[in-house]
Order: sequence, then structure tokens, then C-alpha cells
Amino acid sequence: MVEIDLSMVNWARAQFALTAMYHWLFVPLTLGLSFLCAFFESIYVKTGKEEWKSITKFWMTLFAINFAVGVATGIILEFEFGTNWSNYSWMVGDIFGAPLAIEGIFAFFIEATFFAVMFFGWDRVSKKFHLFSTWMVAIGANLSAVWILVANAWMQNPVGMKFNLDKTRFEMFNFADVVFNPVAVSKFTHTSSSGFLFASLFVITVSSWYLIKGRHIEMAKKSIVVASVFGLISSGYVIWTGDRSAYDVAQQQPMKLAAMEGLYEGERSASVSVFGILNSNKQPGDDQDPFHLNIKVPFVLSYLANRSFDSFVPGVDDLLYGNAAESVEGVESKIAIGKKALEDLAVYKQAKKDKDEDLAQQAMASFREGEKYLGYGYLDTPEEAVPNVAITFYAFRVMFILGSAFPIIFLLFLFFTMKGTITKQRWLLPIGLFSVFFGMLASQAGWIVAELGRQPWAIQDFLPVNVATTNLSASNVQITFALFFIVFTVLLIAEIKIMLKQISIGPEGSK
Repeated sequence: MVEIDLSMVNWARAQFALTAMYHWLFVPLTLGLSFLCAFFESIYVKTGKEEWKSITKFWMTLFAINFAVGVATGIILEFEFGTNWSNYSWMVGDIFGAPLAIEGIFAFFIEATFFAVMFFGWDRVSKKFHLFSTWMVAIGANLSAVWILVANAWMQNPVGMKFNLDKTRFEMFNFADVVFNPVAVSKFTHTSSSGFLFASLFVITVSSWYLIKGRHIEMAKKSIVVASVFGLISSGYVIWTGDRSAYDVAQQQPMKLAAMEGLYEGERSASVSVFGILNSNKQPGDDQDPFHLNIKVPFVLSYLANRSFDSFVPGVDDLLYGNAAESVEGVESKIAIGKKALEDLAVYKQAKKDKDEDLAQQAMASFREGEKYLGYGYLDTPEEAVPNVAITFYAFRVMFILGSAFPIIFLLFLFFTMKGTITKQRWLLPIGLFSVFFGMLASQAGWIVAELGRQPWAIQDFLPVNVATTNLSASNVQITFALFFIVFTVLLIAEIKIMLKQISIGPEGSK
């Protein structure tokens, strides 16, 4: 067994998390604000009123600032697969690289082509072609998200591939299975709709600031109406796609679901935890209560997980040690199968080297029997298969509670704006002013659940994170971590300063 520097692994994980979380500050706004710009311009083309052109150009300027910084962080994120995760890139690059390549060649090409027309072509092309360009940028931005999330979803639910014993890597054999992976569908729809919601909150925040300051009142009101309607529709879609996403997690990543709910002992007619305080001393397999406080709604978890109110939902202990009564196979037995598969792989490689075809074929047949648990062979104890329950549990509740509040915010802003009394709602405007920060928190919490909840896997069941890294020293990664932290922080500060300056100037600076 190859010796693994766990310090390097942890620093590589920290660096990737740093890059991803900085990148994710910009992506949701890009996804949603691109469509809002298209909506604003569609109203301008339909009505011919110059005030809507001014509104469009203002929000388009903020979109362009955010888009530029988002691209910079995204490029660095993709390069890290080669620098810190070379084993990962070698073993799954044939599959993971395909959607990323399509994103760069196709979706990003659409964005880059029409972005120039959208931003610089106001007086150079017709109204309709400019509007078409704006819509193409919005579609291109979201197509980029499609392919990136297809790649990410494959890590959560690897399909359409087969392990090549001669090359010791996974290879794609069904591209359609990868693209139409049910996890990819639910992940894209949930992620994109949450981006629409976040962008709507951003518009609410900026417009609330104008109303508090008594500036650009009509522009702010019109922006609030469009953003509130878009935000309400997006909120409903987020709820629907969130339900689908939870179902896919239950089917493909039951350990993640157990961590999300702090569920250690499986239950029939399982309750969903609305709010809880976890017992920090709780360990898998012991008899301690997982919670100090737990407010639950009965039956809901069973329905969310299996579409049946009386179905069984396995907990952490069931998944680790098995539950024969409920036909749940434990990690203990999977580890044994995985280690046997690794032994068969070694025998196959040696047999091929010795040109013993009979032994090689026997080893291959034996390997195929345990292939689906290959990654478990790298684990030493069942407990290694448990993600950080506390962080996953609390992050999910942050996302859920904040997400439940956003439709109320949109409804209130829409109601009082249509009524003509939004400027008098001194209690509501401060909520609107800070709503974008709540949206940012909910969005980050969602990604923490998605990514931390699948640990220890880089590829679910097939490749643990600690086997996916590059053979570097921890000090090398620490240096680049510090450099990236400085660069990303400077970029974030620069974007905020440019954004605030443009917001301070207002729509007259966009004419």
C-alpha cells in the first residue's frame, strides 16, 4: 500500500475548498443576473421606453464586473485538478474531462461571442439582435453550469464507465448515461434555480439601498417588481428541485442523507429534523443520544427518501455495520470486497507481466465481481466512510431555514411595491438591504452539504480523496494556498469596490 501524506491531503482539500467557495461567490449571481438583464431588456424592446434601457445597462454593468472575476477563479479551479489531484485526473480524466471540455468549447464560446455584442453593441446592432445577444449570454452562462454540474454529478453518482485493468483507470463507454445521470439533472435544476433566487436578492439589496437613500426611486421600484416575480418563481422551483435532489441523495448516497439528518439508527416512518442540537460526543456504534434537542416532523423523511411514508431510512450505524433485517449491506463487508478487488488487480497486472493469460483472465473475472466496491479497499475501518456529521447537519439547516424565508421576502417587496408604499416600509428595507448576504450564506451552505457530505469520496464508492492527490509535499500546497488566498481576497475586494462605485454612480453612469 502506498504511503499517503495526510497533511498534504488535508491542505489540498483546503485549497480546493478555498478556490471553490470563492468561485461560488460569483457563479450564482452570474446565472441569475444574466436572465434578469434579458428580462429588463425584453421589457425595453417591447415598450420602447428609454428608462428600461437605462435599467438594463445598469444591471448589465454589474453583471459584467461579476462575470469577469468569476471566470478568473473558475480557470484556477480547473487547473488544480492537474496540480494537486493528478491521480484523480489520471484515473477519471477520460470521463470527467469530457463535460469540462464541452463547457469550454461550446458553452463558454457562446458566452464570449455574444458578450461583446451585449456589452459594446448597443449603438452598433439592431435592438432585436442586441436582445438576442443578451439572451444568448444568459443561455450560454447556464449551459456552462450544465456541463460543470454534469461532471460534478458524476463524482456523486458514477455511471456510464468501466474500469480498464491494463491502464488502471476508468473509461467512459456511455456518454448519454453521464449526461443524463439523474443526479446531474437534479443538481443542475436545483443549482441554477438557487442562482436565480440569489440574483433576485442581489437586485432587492441594491434597490433597497437606493430607496433608503431616496435615490433612483422609480428605477429601484421597477427593478424590485421584476426581481420579486423572478425570485418567487425561482423559490418555488428551488423547493421542487430540492425535493428531487434529496430523493437522489437518498438513493445514491444514503450516508450523506444520514449525516444531513444526524440519523444514526435507521427508522421506518422516519421523521425529518427541522431543528436540532447535536451531541458532539456521539460516535458511530455507541449508545449515546445523537441530539440534545431535536424538533422533528414525523414520516416526512421516509417520504422524501423513498416516496413512501412507512419506508425504512438507514442511519449511519446501519450503513457502517449492516442491517440484515432491512437488507442494508454494511461498510465492513464492502471493505473486505474492495480489498479483494485490489488484490485481484495486482494479480492481474503481474499475470500480464508474466504473460500468464489464464491467470490474468481468472483475476479479471474475480475483480469484476467486487469492482463496484473498489474504493472501499483503501479504507482501513468502517468509520472512515462517515462524513463530518455536525457540519453537514448544520449547513443543511442553514440552507433550508434561509431558503424558506426568501419567498416571504419576495412576496413582501412585491406587495408593497405594487401597492405604492414600499418607501414607507422602514422595517422591510433593512431586511432587503442585507438579503443578498443571507442568500450568499444559503448558497455556500448548500455546496458544503453537497461536497462535504460525500466525504471521504472523490468518486463515490470508487476513489477516496486521500488516494486522488498528487505526490507533493504539504509545504508546496501550503505556499500555493497562501498565494491563492491573497489573490482571491484581492479580487474579491476589487470587485466589491468596483461594484460599490458603480452602484454609487447609479443608472446615469450606464447611459
